[in-house]
Amino acid sequence: MLESYNVPCDDVVIEEEVKHSRFISFLFHCDSLDKLKLVLTDIKRDYPGASHYCYAFVAGAPNDSVSIGSSDDGEPAGSAGRPMLAVLQGANIGEVAAVVVRYYGGTKLGVGGLVRAYTSGLRQGLTKLATRIKQLRYPARLQCDYSQLRDVEHLLQQVDAVITNKQFAEAIDIEFEIGKYQQVIFSELLTALSQGRLSAEFEL
Repeated sequence: MLESYNVPCDDVVIEEEVKHSRFISFLFHCDSLDKLKLVLTDIKRDYPGASHYCYAFVAGAPNDSVSIGSSDDGEPAGSAGRPMLAVLQGANIGEVAAVVVRYYGGTKLGVGGLVRAYTSGLRQGLTKLATRIKQLRYPARLQCDYSQLRDVEHLLQQVDAVITNKQFAEAIDIEFEIGKYQQVIFSELLTALSQGRLSAEFEL
């Protein structure tokens, strides 16, 4: 399983004309089917009257084979959605989706022509798509004294962990999320800081 991967941090729009048909390709961040549906609804509102609104999405990690999908939206089977999905899967980017709007121009393109037309904008857009690294983090917790809080928070920051909750009682319970590869490093730093008195519990 990937512990980190690139995801889009911006949107890209590419517009092309192929034999009098307009193809408008949208690339954007998408972490669920619901997000895709929302964007698709907005695109249909902003670009009314198009012949087709084809889409493809990879809503998880780049190698995720479950959270994926595509639609030809009335184009010949396999001429739009599946080729678009193949381009997205080959880009090694996670949580990414594409919608291609087509305004028919009166000239039939054939299946091969449609495949090229529906993937051309995506290939161009992916070269311009800004991305950021998404670090997968897992729940963990520890308990420390009030006097240790600042140092513990500093250590968590060093290993790119995120504090999700703090409960203040006789001691402080800290719940946080941390990457798999950072767990051993954090444990070693925490042991050194507290001379072995503090330890963290990591969920598998």
